[in-house]
Amino acid sequence: MKHASPDTLARISPLLEGLRARPLLRERSPGIFYLKSRAFLHFHDDPTGIFADVRLTDDFVRMPVTSTSQQSSLLKKIDMHLAAIDSRR
Repeated sequence: MKHASPDTLARISPLLEGLRARPLLRERSPGIFYLKSRAFLHFHDDPTGIFADVRLTDDFVRMPVTSTSQQSSLLKKIDMHLAAIDSRR
């Protein structure tokens, strides 16, 4: 599965805007986000849709993000993960 192309990233621009609004995440290059100094999230093109690889545990988990409901689900999981990190401060 190849990394998402600029055209694919344009199709999920509302999701990217939502991710950019989360202050703990840093976008080091288009569509590739870091949490602190560790890779946290990136996107892939696949014939079956668009997927996000997100590190919600020690390993990456692949989640579909083609539809707006899938994107909302991803943002909710990320928010829960970030809230847990923020509460440990």
